[in-house]
Amino acid sequence: MQFHVITIFPEVCAAYTSASVLGRAQKAEKGKGAKVKGKQIDVSYYNPRDFATDKHKKVDERPYGGGPGMVMLAEPILKAWEKAVGKKTASLKKGKVKTLIMSPRGTMFTNELAKQWASDYDHLVLISGRYEGIDARVKEILGAEEVSVGDYVLTGGELPALTIIDSVSRQIPGVLGTFESLEDERPTSGVTYTRPEVLTYKKKKHPVPEVLLNGNHAEIDKWRSGL
Repeated sequence: MQFHVITIFPEVCAAYTSASVLGRAQKAEKGKGAKVKGKQIDVSYYNPRDFATDKHKKVDERPYGGGPGMVMLAEPILKAWEKAVGKKTASLKKGKVKTLIMSPRGTMFTNELAKQWASDYDHLVLISGRYEGIDARVKEILGAEEVSVGDYVLTGGELPALTIIDSVSRQIPGVLGTFESLEDERPTSGVTYTRPEVLTYKKKKHPVPEVLLNGNHAEIDKWRSGL
């Protein structure tokens, strides 16, 4: 899976995607026996300022019709999109490229969507807006889908884009290391314990539930499912 993030703050996003699980997935080869060797995921960044035509690298302008704030210009974003996927003709023809615009008014992002996109697409383009939004012609020209990660408004689309990259990446075989690491594929309550077996805090003892210590995995799964 290749992620293409269009943002005026690529360095902010790259700090996250270069670390931990996502960072390793961009360096690792696919699982043993894989016919295609290479990265499990790839994350690239495209700054609209690099495609601005004026000397100040301006990417925003006042909205037509008046109103507060500024609106992101269409042309720099469209050029960034072309840079990202313009040469991937085969993938475009096969419908393997999906373009998303981060928006609080969009389709609510879910784990089911993460699974679907990981399965159906080779390229996800994530457009992160700022200010009052993006010129609506970007969505129209690219056939993009607006997507939201929650019923709230943020100062920009970078955090939603990172959320989607993280969630979709987890659905790609090998990124988490083991199938069992996917919470929705095993019984789980979200309640977990580790050592010590008895934690003493302010003179009060807090033991681990006995069922987790007896080695009976059927009982453990039942406990986790029913908690």
